[in-house]
Amino acid sequence: MLCEILIIFSVLWLAVHRWHRRRMFALWKQLKNQYTMLPFIGHAYMFFGSDEHRMKMFQRLGLESIEKGGIMGLWQGSRFYIMIADPVNAEFVLKTCLEKDDVMKCSRLLTGNGSVFAPVHIWRPRRKFLAPTFSPKNLMNFVKIFSKQSTVMVDNLKKAAGTGTFPIWKYITSYSMDSVCETTLGVQVNAQKQSALPFLKAFEEICKMDSARICKPWLQNESMYRLMPAYTQYMNYKAMLCNFIDQVIKSKRKSLEEEKQKAEPDQKVDAVKTFLELLIDSSGGEKGFNDVELQEETLVMVLAGTDTSAAGAAFATVMLSKHPDVQDKVYKELQEVFGDSDRPIVAEDLPRLKYLDAVVKETLRLYPSVPVIVRRVDHDVTLPSGLTLVKDCGIVINIWAVHRNPNFWGDDAQVFRPERFIDTRQKHPAAYMAFSHGPRACLGYQYAMMSIKTALAALLRKYRILPASTGDRMAHGDKNKPIRVRFDIMMKAMDNFAIQLQPRFKI
Repeated sequence: MLCEILIIFSVLWLAVHRWHRRRMFALWKQLKNQYTMLPFIGHAYMFFGSDEHRMKMFQRLGLESIEKGGIMGLWQGSRFYIMIADPVNAEFVLKTCLEKDDVMKCSRLLTGNGSVFAPVHIWRPRRKFLAPTFSPKNLMNFVKIFSKQSTVMVDNLKKAAGTGTFPIWKYITSYSMDSVCETTLGVQVNAQKQSALPFLKAFEEICKMDSARICKPWLQNESMYRLMPAYTQYMNYKAMLCNFIDQVIKSKRKSLEEEKQKAEPDQKVDAVKTFLELLIDSSGGEKGFNDVELQEETLVMVLAGTDTSAAGAAFATVMLSKHPDVQDKVYKELQEVFGDSDRPIVAEDLPRLKYLDAVVKETLRLYPSVPVIVRRVDHDVTLPSGLTLVKDCGIVINIWAVHRNPNFWGDDAQVFRPERFIDTRQKHPAAYMAFSHGPRACLGYQYAMMSIKTALAALLRKYRILPASTGDRMAHGDKNKPIRVRFDIMMKAMDNFAIQLQPRFKI
């Protein structure tokens, strides 16, 4: 009897579900793929498994989307998604559909209404206050911090250089964490001088939990997720992160008030202001953002800034190890700028490193830190291709596939060739979107590029980067063989970016 009731209930649920989403099913018929859609979970089963498997599925579906004209449909539970791997349609969506998809509520459990994941009505006014803090003048002031922290990183790498293969990720991510915390909060966490930083560990664990949750529809309902053992662990990690940020905000408000009282009329202050200080000032001081709003925005800056910069620099390091000819060109450019001097890197040096800039961009083309982004269709829209997307569909912009679309990057789209950013004009402005595109594109694009270039310049001035070894041999192989990657919100290398370093000896 119970079995019969369950069957009847399931049939009725499916019938009601199909009726309410009949327009989506009509769209699904136009975009139908070769994969079986199962009841209740749709195509979610395709993402079962490891982080590496999930990334492989995004890659496979992205390439298949290209073959289908840049668009493919699939179901994640009761949600219908359109995957886009074509820059023309991607640009239209990113300029038209500004709401983040409901799946990003998973990440909002950590960041609240921080601008990266906030609803449009919250994101729009906040962005007006955030944008001025990323002005070129402010960013140029931060280079001295990048330079200082990259020197610490290079010194720490002495113990690993010449010892064979090792993962460079922990060195780069701790450099990035130190740089971001100092520029954003004005505090020195000294991640590079600690073997294990709880703050960084908490963030890494939350990323793993969120990446798994995003691909499992049954975990996306917060009421359901609260019943899971993982929820308690998640909230403990969140408390560790938020308590740290909250203490800094309260301390900074107090110090700013004390400085204001001590300051003499018309006194000019030349000290470099952090993002937190700039945000407090631009939002109206005590009458501006409250502590919760500041916590949300600074938490986004610290966490997103750390991982995007670190992943970009780490992937570039591996690519330089696989392409010694490219590395030689970068080193030659560094010698033209710095000679054999050991002087610190300054802001004026970075614009002169044009080939290094191309190397970083080409690395981010092939290995974007954020491989997919999502949007929600809040009203019917017709794409440039003529396809009409119906309200409440989800959109997955497959950046990994957009960057490999041969219609816009040529037959060598899978090949690492930095010169394409020097001698070739981009066919479409959205063909390259390593930091997203459109009104909600990442405000920290220039910040990340400056941090990455400073770290790589410091590293290459002291060391030659060699590929990881397998047994007694270096793993040269096919230099264009893809790096094994995993989906961890950000995209990471499976081997934590294994390389070798050889000190550069002056003759």
